[in-house]
Amino acid sequence: MLNADQILQEFITLWVVIDPIGTVPVFLAVTAGMSAVAQRKVAVRAVAVSAAVLLAFIVLGQLVLEALGLGLPSFQIAGGLVLFLFALTMIFGPAKPQREMAEEGMTQTAIHPIAIPSIASPGAMLAVVILTDNDRFSVQHQLQTSLILLVILGLTLGFLLMAGPILRVIGPAGASIVSRVMGMILAAVAVDAVLQGLVQIGALAPF
Repeated sequence: MLNADQILQEFITLWVVIDPIGTVPVFLAVTAGMSAVAQRKVAVRAVAVSAAVLLAFIVLGQLVLEALGLGLPSFQIAGGLVLFLFALTMIFGPAKPQREMAEEGMTQTAIHPIAIPSIASPGAMLAVVILTDNDRFSVQHQLQTSLILLVILGLTLGFLLMAGPILRVIGPAGASIVSRVMGMILAAVAVDAVLQGLVQIGALAPF
């Protein structure tokens, strides 16, 4: 059983890497042209996909990486590079999607970029693997960590469902500005993830 300190520590760790509040600007940027109903559908799908991905990493992530002979730092570097490419599209790409979107378009938007890599970010995937290390933690511990994860994803959904009123306040121009700013922040986060991965594998060992 996790004690109160461990629960708080894991909650804070997962909150930081998932960043529910930081996901809101990304959600606003890519759903600015959608109706309120479409935004709600995208929010629910994005959180559902994120939950499925992160829970799958809890169950299979470590086994798959070990089977492929890949270390966690290598995964972190790859994830950082993917996140950096996405950040560039936010900075230089269109400010918002087309105003009329097909059902397939909404599904794709929910998956990328909201679910992956915004909610289920490389950092979040890495964190859930570390927090449920099969060599250190029992199945009961892993189940409790999964429950904490689901609570945070539920809070994330709540923030996304409140994004509509926020968009009405800031308007399309505000959403465009937020998208560019978030792109710069995500680019910095991605570079930091790559550098941390390089340090872990010793590539940047001090002279």
